[in-house]
Amino acid sequence: MKEKKSIYRTDCPVSTALDIYGDKWSLLIIRDMIFKGKNTYGDFLDSKENIATNILADRLALLEREGIISRAKHPDSKAKILYQLTDKGIDLIPVLIEIITWGEKYYDVHMPFKKLDKKLEKDKEGVIKKLYKRLRK
Repeated sequence: MKEKKSIYRTDCPVSTALDIYGDKWSLLIIRDMIFKGKNTYGDFLDSKENIATNILADRLALLEREGIISRAKHPDSKAKILYQLTDKGIDLIPVLIEIITWGEKYYDVHMPFKKLDKKLEKDKEGVIKKLYKRLRK
């Protein structure tokens, strides 16, 4: 089977980044991995946003192809795949933090993110360092 090659619209870094993780589903998968510890196909299907199975499979393949996530055998089940953020994926933490901060400023958000926003107000760099440390263990 021939591997699908990524095609970017331009060489603009904003455009290229949006080609990779700019749709809502990719960012929600990354969010779930960073903040909710989700790491299996079933975990992602259980998110409140109700991603369709074909979209989920497509986004996981895209994120893997782009080196943002990797897949491994699940230690507890031969039927499951374990998805993990790569260093490239973990480096998206500040992007998600800024989206959360912006969303909290302008919209009524879910309570756990209100709590996170309060922590960010006090020590944004400390929160980011803790997330990096937890995900890079």
